Amino acid sequence: MTKPFQGGCRCGAVRYECTAKPFAVFFCHCLDCQKNTGAPFSVDVIVPKNAVAIKGELKGYDTAQGKVTRLFCSECGSPLLNEPHDHPDILALKASSLDDPSWLEPQAHLWVIRKQPWVKINDALPQYERGM
Repeated sequence: MTKPFQGGCRCGAVRYECTAKPFAVFFCHCLDCQKNTGAPFSVDVIVPKNAVAIKGELKGYDTAQGKVTRLFCSECGSPLLNEPHDHPDILALKASSLDDPSWLEPQAHLWVIRKQPWVKINDALPQYERGM
């Protein structure tokens, strides 16, 4: 997708728009993503930070041994994005926060070493034990 895309939290207090095509889209099976989403994995959409405009109040906390700040809506708590400290020029938007995530095409599974044993990966995407 090359046109701008939008997303936001469940209650509507936070909205964002991204004007750039994602660099990557992947499934993340790490324990931090599991705890953050309450699901066995998350789908992250990697975009340039300067292409994202955010309206509304976010709260955040550091996780992954202080390498990532996870940001969420201050009203409803919806997880919206991650800011990786090692790559300050990108954001990882949570695919579940997009208004229309149907166009996304994930490219890999990351942190499969932490995948729950009852999750079955039935696609042909590359699988990485840890990150890429």
